[in-house]
Amino acid sequence: MKKLMALFITTLLLTNVLIVTSCSEQKNIYIYNDLPIAREYEMTEVSLSSLGIKKETEFIILDEKGKEVPHQILYSSKKVIFPVSIAANDSVIYTIKKGIPTEISTKTYGRQVRERKDDFAWENDRIAFRMYGPALAKENPSNGVDVWLKRTENLIVNKFYKNELENGKSYHIDHGEGLDCYKVGNTLGAGGIAPYVDSVLWVGNHYNRFKIIEEGPLRVSFTLEYDTLTVRRQNLRQSITISLDAGKQLNKAIVKYDGQISDMQLAAGIFLHDKIGVTKSSIEKGYIAYAEDAVSDAKVPSGRNYVGVFLPKGISAIKTQDKHLLAIAPHNMEREFVYYFGAGWSKWGFPTDKDWFAYMEKQALILQNPLRVVVK
Repeated sequence: MKKLMALFITTLLLTNVLIVTSCSEQKNIYIYNDLPIAREYEMTEVSLSSLGIKKETEFIILDEKGKEVPHQILYSSKKVIFPVSIAANDSVIYTIKKGIPTEISTKTYGRQVRERKDDFAWENDRIAFRMYGPALAKENPSNGVDVWLKRTENLIVNKFYKNELENGKSYHIDHGEGLDCYKVGNTLGAGGIAPYVDSVLWVGNHYNRFKIIEEGPLRVSFTLEYDTLTVRRQNLRQSITISLDAGKQLNKAIVKYDGQISDMQLAAGIFLHDKIGVTKSSIEKGYIAYAEDAVSDAKVPSGRNYVGVFLPKGISAIKTQDKHLLAIAPHNMEREFVYYFGAGWSKWGFPTDKDWFAYMEKQALILQNPLRVVVK
C-alpha cells in the first residue's frame, strides 16, 4: 500500500513538472493599438530574448483563433517579425510556442543586378525599386530612386530583367504585370535623399558597395555605401540602409554621413516630371506626396503614378526647387537620420490621387504611433 501511495505521489509530481515545463515553453504576446484607426498587416518586431528563444529554436506563432501566422527571424538584430492586423483602439493576443513552422511564400526580394550595369533592385508584393550602380555612372550619375510599378503579388524583378536583356521584351511597356515608366536622370527620383547646404541640393552619384542584411520572406534589407558625395568641395561618405516589408508601399531608410559639415541639412525629395502633377504636403504631419500621369515608352497612358516621403522627426521646410518637391530637416552628422519613402499606382490599390494622399496621411500617423507590445 505504501509503495502504491509513493508511486501515485511520484506520478503526480512528474505530471505537474511536465505541465509547468509545457507552460514555460509557451508565451503570450499582447499587442495594443492606441489609435482610432484599424491597422492592417503591420509588421511587428519582438526580440527573441524576451521570448526566451534561441536563434536555432523552431517555433510557431498563433493568433487568437489558433491559426498559424507567418514569421521571419531577423538574424542581424535577433528579433522576430510577423504581420498583425488589429481594429481601432483594440488589442490582440498572439501565442508563441515550440513547433515546426509552415513554409511560407517569399514576398520580398533584393539583389545587385550585375548583368544590368550594377543596378540594385528590390521589391515586395506591392511595388519595386532600384538604385543605380557604378557601371551606369557615365550615362546616369545619381543616387535617386527608380520605381517599377507592378499589379501582381508575384515577384517580378528577375523576370523583368530577363525578358528585357535576353528576350527583348521591354520592361518600359506594361505586358500585364507592370512597368518602369519613371524617369530619374540626375535627380533624387522617387524619394532619394541628399545634403541641402547653402540652399543648394547636392544630388549624389552611384553607390560603390552593397551589403544584403535580410533576405525575406517578409522583409528585405540592405545597405548601399557612397564614396563620392561632394559638398562645398569636401568629400563625404554616405551609407543608406533600406528595408521593405511585405504588404507596404513605403521603405524605411537609415542614413549616415561621414565628414565635417557644421550646418548640415538634408532634403528628401520627389522629382516633378511635369507641370500637371498634383502635390499634397504637410509640415505638421511630416510628409510630402505627389501624383502624376504614368506613360510608357510607347507613349501609352498607364494610369497614375504616386510617390511619397515621410520624416518621423519632423520637417523644417517644404520647398519646390530644381524641379523637386523637397522635405528639408536639420541633421546632426554624428547621428543617424531616419525617413520613409515609397510609391504606388492607380492600377494596383490606389484608384485615385485622393486614395494615395489618404494612404500617406494614414501611414504618417501609424509610423508616429507604433503598436505597443508586451510579452508575458
